[in-house]
Amino acid sequence: MLELSFNDPEKLVTVTHALSTRSRIDILQLLNASKLNIIEIAEALNLPVSTVANHIKVLEAAHLIHTEMLPASRGAMKVCSRNYDDIHIALDRVSSFATRDTNVYEVQMPIGHYSDCEVAPTCGMASTEDMILKEDDPASFYHPKHIDAQIIWLAKGYLEYLLPMDIPQGATIEALELSMEICSEVATYNNDWPSDISVWVNGTEIGMWTSPGDLGDRRGKLNPAWWSDGSTQYGILKKWRVDCNKTMLDKDKISDVSLSDLHLEDKPKLRLRIGIHPDAKHQGGINLFGNEFGDHEQNIIMQVRYTMNAGDKDARYAK
Repeated sequence: MLELSFNDPEKLVTVTHALSTRSRIDILQLLNASKLNIIEIAEALNLPVSTVANHIKVLEAAHLIHTEMLPASRGAMKVCSRNYDDIHIALDRVSSFATRDTNVYEVQMPIGHYSDCEVAPTCGMASTEDMILKEDDPASFYHPKHIDAQIIWLAKGYLEYLLPMDIPQGATIEALELSMEICSEVATYNNDWPSDISVWVNGTEIGMWTSPGDLGDRRGKLNPAWWSDGSTQYGILKKWRVDCNKTMLDKDKISDVSLSDLHLEDKPKLRLRIGIHPDAKHQGGINLFGNEFGDHEQNIIMQVRYTMNAGDKDARYAK
């Protein structure tokens, strides 16, 4: 849900401007059903591709949609998905949402700071400066230098992270979001190399995503100069979202796992596992990217959205 009020007039203007044209409303309506590329949107609305591309820029600037570049038969294509199902606008000076006290608790976890792992070759990791320890040696994953990793790859197994859950006492968790840049893994690279990558939270598998390949047809936007052109270059930014009813991957429902299945309340930490299920159809490995490798300047991001009643505000940090 996107919340707008006079408390942030610039954001209010940007979003309402993006919604001020019928064609952009039609685009958002199309994206309600599925993710589409620009050509598909242009064909559905009978508009020139250049016109649709301009509309997409406006919607993206307002953060109403998310775009990502995915491999296509010829180069890459921009695929669009919608970010919000609801927009609430409070036209009073102090937002009416203050009584609900909606908050976001965020942690950015560097990819090298895993707490446990199980890996099999091909495997390895690199920092922005050089390779870290010996490649294709699972034992090296336990060396203290792993904390410097900016790209990690493994053909089989998992990486596990412990993330702090410093949520105020009495808070009601509304949603958990986990995002990361990720793709498949094979020696050198292969854009057509599917991999079924799963995410677990506190031991419960929340959903699986099939990566299309180990992406290396162009250089990653953030990659250091020393990184070989013949290696994995970039991943795809994916977001898992668990709410009270379901789990979504980007804008698509992927499972019935809900917040009640994860037992998040009153826990000092969240246990996140990223890996390949032993029974997965596509055993295509994992590449995981940090904020200085690949295309996206971010680590693993966890966001916990929670609300508090107005009467709980004074005691929110009481333990």
